[in-house]
Amino acid sequence: MKVSESSDEGRGLTGDELLALPAVIDLDTSNRALMIGRSTGYGLAKLGQYPVKVLRLGNAYRVVTADLLKLLGVERHQSEGGGRSENHSLAA
Repeated sequence: MKVSESSDEGRGLTGDELLALPAVIDLDTSNRALMIGRSTGYGLAKLGQYPVKVLRLGNAYRVVTADLLKLLGVERHQSEGGGRSENHSLAA
């Protein structure tokens, strides 16, 4: 039986996509950003070995986006007024 993949599966997230994420994301989105499979990601989360802290909320796993961005070396730059800046850059 052939399993069809959507065009988004199997590729990571771009820097712009990462910077557009909300404060907390589901484990599937985090897995995609890290380019790890669903089974691997959920297995690591269950064992407490996921690369960033995973929050367990009922039956759902959630990842704090700031932790994920830090792991990936992606920075969100704040404007001087404290609001969100539209100018983002990736850390080296």
